[in-house]
Amino acid sequence: SIYFSEDFLLLLLTSNPEVRRPSCDRCDRRLACNCSCGGWTCVPTVTDRALTLDLSFNYITAVTGDDLTGHGALGSLSLHGNKVSAIHPSAFDPLWSLEELDLSDNQLSVLDHRWFLRLGALRELNLLHNPYSRLGSGAVFRPLVRLRRLRFGGPALEELKRGDLSGVTELEELTVDANNLTRYEAGALAYVWPLDRVTLRLRGPFLGNTSLASAVLGDVSYPETQLVLEDLNVMRNRSAQPFRETASRRVRKITFRNFSVSDEAIVDLLMVMNGAPLTSLFIDGLTLSGEGRWERAKRTDHKSIDEFFMRNVVVLKVFHFASFLELSFLLHYPSKVSIINSQVFVMPCLTSRLLVNLQYLDLSDNLLTDLTMMETLCNGDGTLKGLRALNVSGNALKSLSTMSQQVAKLSKLTHLDISRNGYSFMPMGCTWPSTLRYLNISRAKLTSITPCLPVTLEVLDLSYNDLNRFTVPLPALRELHLSGNKLLRLPPGGRFPNLQTLTVQSNTLNTFGPADLRGYKRLQDLQAGQNKFVCSCDFVHFLRSALRGVGDVHLTDGAESYVCDSPLHLQGEPVGRVRLSVVACHRVLFVSVSCGAALLVGVLACVLLWRLHAFWYLKMMWAWLRAKRSSRRRRRDGEASEQLLSYDAFVSYSERDAGWVENFLVPELEEPRYRATTHRAPRPLTLCLHKRDFLPGHWIVDNIMSAMERSRRTVFVLSENFVLSDWCRYELDFSHFKLFDGSAGGEAAILVLLEPLSKEDVPKRFCKLRKLMSSNTYLEWPQREEGRAEFWRRLRCANNEDE
Repeated sequence: SIYFSEDFLLLLLTSNPEVRRPSCDRCDRRLACNCSCGGWTCVPTVTDRALTLDLSFNYITAVTGDDLTGHGALGSLSLHGNKVSAIHPSAFDPLWSLEELDLSDNQLSVLDHRWFLRLGALRELNLLHNPYSRLGSGAVFRPLVRLRRLRFGGPALEELKRGDLSGVTELEELTVDANNLTRYEAGALAYVWPLDRVTLRLRGPFLGNTSLASAVLGDVSYPETQLVLEDLNVMRNRSAQPFRETASRRVRKITFRNFSVSDEAIVDLLMVMNGAPLTSLFIDGLTLSGEGRWERAKRTDHKSIDEFFMRNVVVLKVFHFASFLELSFLLHYPSKVSIINSQVFVMPCLTSRLLVNLQYLDLSDNLLTDLTMMETLCNGDGTLKGLRALNVSGNALKSLSTMSQQVAKLSKLTHLDISRNGYSFMPMGCTWPSTLRYLNISRAKLTSITPCLPVTLEVLDLSYNDLNRFTVPLPALRELHLSGNKLLRLPPGGRFPNLQTLTVQSNTLNTFGPADLRGYKRLQDLQAGQNKFVCSCDFVHFLRSALRGVGDVHLTDGAESYVCDSPLHLQGEPVGRVRLSVVACHRVLFVSVSCGAALLVGVLACVLLWRLHAFWYLKMMWAWLRAKRSSRRRRRDGEASEQLLSYDAFVSYSERDAGWVENFLVPELEEPRYRATTHRAPRPLTLCLHKRDFLPGHWIVDNIMSAMERSRRTVFVLSENFVLSDWCRYELDFSHFKLFDGSAGGEAAILVLLEPLSKEDVPKRFCKLRKLMSSNTYLEWPQREEGRAEFWRRLRCANNEDE
């Protein structure tokens, strides 16, 4: 029978090329793909151009040989918090440019050196919290020649052997979780010297095995290495003995995290480290028990300690530790002391007097009040005369006047941080040390600013108060921080002639521009984002120029911080992307240009209409309508239509054709001769001629309309002269309207052609007359004498006259 391991079968299953992998499209513009918390059970596909891939907190169980193919550009890969138990030996081979790899918090029980053969660019590797008990066979990390940060170990790590870290010679940071380490070969960690920082997690039986603990600490303890020890529980006798090796190696910086210790163990540590050149002692997360007995440590030498840092301190049975005066041999030397978030409500004046070399004191996030602060500073008698920086932020201080009086005699004080306190009022006058340069009163409750502020300030932070204006002159100020207030406009720049940096984020600014910045003579950096900006044309133009780096002032908080709040259609839009129209930005100019253009178009239109005689046509139409109303009114009044007719025909002709009309037409129709054929003369017709019958003093159009209204027929004497004559064209137009109106039939117009003339010679706009020329018979004047009798007969017939 043949048996396969579970991991091998899993690899066969997940590497099946026919299994379709899901895809993840959560990649931003910087090609960083965040596929964390997606519920993936296998490595999803992402773009081949991805630079960062985060697959943390999923349910991935294996990484196959094809999962990462084509990702040669990938620089960071995180598989943290999955269930990876199997990785194909060549799974990471395509990642030739990978610099960061996180495999922590998975189910890797064995480490395979083949994973890292092609990762020559890798600089950071995290293998913490996997169930491997040792680092594998051979030098697992030998190919990683550029590795600078290495984290490995976990609750299952039991053994470290010499050679496990061979090849890793230039680490900057090493983190080892060795809480349950039981076997250690001396020199196993010595391969990675020198180191900048080593973090060891040593909870469990580690310190109980003195030889094991001494060997491990001895291999990583060097003067230039910062030693970080986590999860230590030092309570029993001899628990401090492994630190003798650390002391002998002359370690200068030690950090304890999550440190549980008794007073007796502290005394043991001080005695073990006696004479060691320790300069910095950091304790983050301290649980202290005991009765405060320090007598045995009084004779130890710790003159080299310069910095002492404690944070998150819990003292069990605190009444036993009412005073630390017996540790005076430690308090004489530090120049920096920090006791943060440790429920300190007072530091007695006697303790303060022991800190003779103190230059930096941090008592932030404690329980100090104005009264206990007076005790700490010995009622402002200048006890801490060498103090240069004081941080009491995050306490219960309320009186700014009391604080200024307490620090007034600190003749070397330059930095004071009193932020996150209960200051709600600023007095008109305060006494500050003349050396004060930095003052932080941010996150208080101040509503106004007074001349209480020292004029010597170079940096002032008043962020996140309730200020709506700031007008106090500070001639030496270089940095002013006013974010999170209620300012409606920028402070006047003339009051800060040396200001270089100004932050006014998250206020109520609506706009600002060159005029607001003109008063700042030396301003270089401005942060004014996250305000409620009105995106006017001037503001958008100015801000876009400033974001491009145009001008002396640079907006250093990024374009994404500047977002429009109004107008409504631009709300939420980044100012840098806003494009306003010319109409919105140059309204007056646009209106002026539009009016000018409209006026010009109007003038041109008027000229064109005048050239086309449109005004005459309009007048004629109005007159025609008026004449129609008059005619209808007369009909309504009972006036017979026959009584309105005074002429048999109105003759429309060109002045150049007047000779033919006067010599031929008028004599023939008005003074007919005796005809032998009929033995009688035809009935004379009454013609209306404009030269003879138009009333003088009347508008000519009125005369034309009146003549046509009073005539039974209209005779058009058509010729080239007629077409070219304006008056004839008006008469023709009026006749056209009359015919189009239907008040007269087609027989109302009689067309006489003096010379050959086609309908195309008639203007096209007179479609009715052109149609008449096509459908009605018109009379042509014969050039020969013998045809003229027939012409006159037909003309009379057209006028409905019986021979």
